[in-house]
Amino acid sequence: MSEVRKLQPNDVWNHFEDLNAVPRASKKEEQVIQFMVDFGNGLGLNTYRDPIGNVIIKKPATPGKEKSPTVILQAHIDMVHQKNNDTVFDFSTQGIQTWVDGDWVRANGTTLGADNGLGVSMIMAVLAAKDIAHPALEALFTIDEETGMTGAKELEQGILEGKILLNIDTEEDDEFTIGCAGGIDTTIEWKYDLDSEGSGKGYRLTVKGLVGGHSGTDIHLQRGNANKIMARLLQHAPVRLVRMEGGSLRNAIPREAVAEFYTDETNFQSFKKQMDRLVSEIKEELASVDPNFDVLLEEKNLSGKSMSPVHQKQFINALVACFNGVFRMSPDIADLVEASNNVARVEVGEGNARVLTLQRSSVESSKEDVANTVSAPWHVLGASVTHSGSYPGWKPNPNSTILTVMVDRYRLLFGEEPKVLACHAGLECGILGERYPGLDMISFGPTIRGAHSPDERASVSSLQKSHSFFLNVLAHL
Repeated sequence: MSEVRKLQPNDVWNHFEDLNAVPRASKKEEQVIQFMVDFGNGLGLNTYRDPIGNVIIKKPATPGKEKSPTVILQAHIDMVHQKNNDTVFDFSTQGIQTWVDGDWVRANGTTLGADNGLGVSMIMAVLAAKDIAHPALEALFTIDEETGMTGAKELEQGILEGKILLNIDTEEDDEFTIGCAGGIDTTIEWKYDLDSEGSGKGYRLTVKGLVGGHSGTDIHLQRGNANKIMARLLQHAPVRLVRMEGGSLRNAIPREAVAEFYTDETNFQSFKKQMDRLVSEIKEELASVDPNFDVLLEEKNLSGKSMSPVHQKQFINALVACFNGVFRMSPDIADLVEASNNVARVEVGEGNARVLTLQRSSVESSKEDVANTVSAPWHVLGASVTHSGSYPGWKPNPNSTILTVMVDRYRLLFGEEPKVLACHAGLECGILGERYPGLDMISFGPTIRGAHSPDERASVSSLQKSHSFFLNVLAHL
C-alpha cells in the first residue's frame, strides 16, 4: 500500500491517490472526466457531464439541513504536467508517483497534482461520506483551468441552483481569497531566413537548475526565467543559432532552456569567456532565489541550417526586449501584484520561431497595457502577434456573507485571524460569476508549495486543518 494512503484524513488521501492514477493534462481530460462520472454514478448521485466536459454531481442535504441554502463546491480536474529533464515519465500512461517527506507529500521528479487534486479529493470525500452534516450540494468539477479556463468559460448555464460557491483552489491554509487576476495569452510567430549550412563545431548550451514555479503566485519572487537568461547569454554571442527551446506551459515560470549553434574555434573562445562572465553575474543576481542556477556547454553533432545573422540579431534583441515579470503593483491593495507577464515558452528551428506568453492583471485596462507592451518588440520585428484566451478577473466583495461566516468559523476553531486577500493567480471565480451572476464566492484550501513545478508539495498537517475546517463550515451553513 502507498504510504500516502495511510495519512490522515484517510478518505481524502485515498481519493487523491485514485485521482493521481488517472492522466489529466489540460485539454486531454477524457480519462479523468470518465473517472469523475463513474465516481458520481457509483455513489448513486445525480451525475451530469455538460457539453464541454465539466462534471456536476449533486447530493441532497442531510437530515436537518434541508432548509439551508444549496452550496456549490468547485475545483478543477486538470493538472499541470511537468517533469525534470532527467526524469523518465510518460504522463499519458503513468500515474503520479507520490512519496511522504516528513510533513510533505511529493512526487518523483514530476508535478504532484495537488493543484487542484487536493481540492477535488476534499469534495469527493464529502460526496462519498455518510456521516457528515451538509446542505444540498452541487459539486462542480471543471476542465482545462490551467491552460485556458475553458470549462468555466463554457459551463452550461441553468444547471446550477446554488448561490454560494466554495472554490477549493487556494494554496495557503490561513488565507481566504475574495478576488483574483484575469489573464490573456499572447502568441508570437515569425518566419526567419536560413543561412548556409553551418561550418565549425556544433554546441549545445543548457540553462538549468532554476526553481521556476507558478507564473501568478510566484511571479513577485523575482526568480530567473530560463528563456530570458538564454536570450541574455546569446545577445552578443559570436554564434550561429540553429535551434532553441525553453519552458513549457504559459502558467509555469521556465526552469530550463537549450540552444544549439555553430561557431569556430576563435569565436568559441570569445563566447566562452563572455558567457563565463555573464553566468557569474547572473548567479550573483539570483543567489537568494535560484541558488542552483547553472549552465552546461557541450559539443554537439548538429545538422541543419542556422538562422541568418541579421534575423538572429533581430530575434534575440526582441526576446531580450520582451517584458517579463512584475509590470505593476496595485496602488490600492498592499503587496498585491496588479499586472505581470511570463515569457513562458520559446521554440526556434528550421525557419520558424514561436514565443508563448501570458499576461495577468486584476485591472482590465492594465491587462491590455501589459499585453501591448509585450507585443511591441515583436511588431517591430514584423512577427505575427495573436491575443487569445482572455478571461476576466474577480472583483473582491469585502461584504460577502460567506466570507463573514468563514472568518467567524476560522476564529472559533483556530483562535486567530485568517488573511483575507486578492491574489495574482487566475481563479475560475470571475468567469463563474459571469456565467451565474449573483454568486457569493470564496476560495480557500490547504497549503501547497511549488505548484506547476516538479518541486510541488502538499502539507499533510495543513490538509488535516483545511479539511476539518471545510466540514465545520458545511455543518454551519
